[in-house]
Amino acid sequence: MLSETVFRSEDLAVADRFDAWRACMNDTHAPLDLSSDHAADFRAHQRLIRLGEASVWPATFQQLIFRRTPKLIRQSDPEVYHLSLLVKGEARVSWGRQGAAYSAYDFHTNDSGRPYEIWTGAQPITSVGVEVPKALLPLPRNKAGQVLGRRMSGREGIGALLAQFLAQMAADTSAYRPADGPRLGLVLTDLVTALFAHTLDADSSLPPETRTRTLTLRIKSFIRRHLHDPELTPAGIAAAHHISRSYLHRLFQAEDTTVSAYVRHQRLEAARRDLVDPALRTTPVHVIAARWGFPRAADFSRAFRAAYGSTPTSHRHQAPHPGTGPGR
Repeated sequence: MLSETVFRSEDLAVADRFDAWRACMNDTHAPLDLSSDHAADFRAHQRLIRLGEASVWPATFQQLIFRRTPKLIRQSDPEVYHLSLLVKGEARVSWGRQGAAYSAYDFHTNDSGRPYEIWTGAQPITSVGVEVPKALLPLPRNKAGQVLGRRMSGREGIGALLAQFLAQMAADTSAYRPADGPRLGLVLTDLVTALFAHTLDADSSLPPETRTRTLTLRIKSFIRRHLHDPELTPAGIAAAHHISRSYLHRLFQAEDTTVSAYVRHQRLEAARRDLVDPALRTTPVHVIAARWGFPRAADFSRAFRAAYGSTPTSHRHQAPHPGTGPGR
């Protein structure tokens, strides 16, 4: 499991909760002046997930005002860029004369070396924060700094890729080993870099290796969204991304796999999840197979046994479920 630190206000005495949250925020991002209408009995929950030098922190908290003042910057500047993906709630941010408003599935960005003020709405906020050292982003500082105040959507394009990555981190980290942390931090940094560059229309300033990794992530996301499509072929995938088939194959060779193997694995994983889903226990196996791109039941059964060591029906029977036995 990845390194995580959990903050729960309910674990503390009521009188200590707000001061403890302030200390938590100071350690997570940078020293901040905080105030809240709920300071007398503040409620918050945060998980701080370390990914090498970068970090991700899913959090839910009550109404807050965050202030990063020049005095606090002089006291301590960790030299990081901060992004927050709003999942629920709304917020306003001000950088002196410049300001912006944000709602669900918007990203907002801050620089630990610039003063700012954030006001969250009356309803509790759910967000996923990101801290990335400035030194890790292969963009000129004057370019990266221009992202402040730009609205970046987490619903489409590179923003959606980053949002999906953060949602997966926030949902469950149990499948990852400690050694995966720095690798995932590299993926996170590449996605943040690509989002900044896309926002600034400065993709040409990205190093080739960052562009390559970002393209690979974009292609994998495309594949996962189109697993139902029987025409999901290397030729179609390459055409959708305006690259040649040979270049597509080279991208996957660099990851020690092939395009077809990656598609097959993702389809098998999706079918395996459906087979043990209690809501689908009466759905015939061959229907699930066809749904995930295996029109021939025999081909699906053979591929499933090769991947997991049992037949689809046996796998379904072994899964715990309420009520009557599963459909076949």
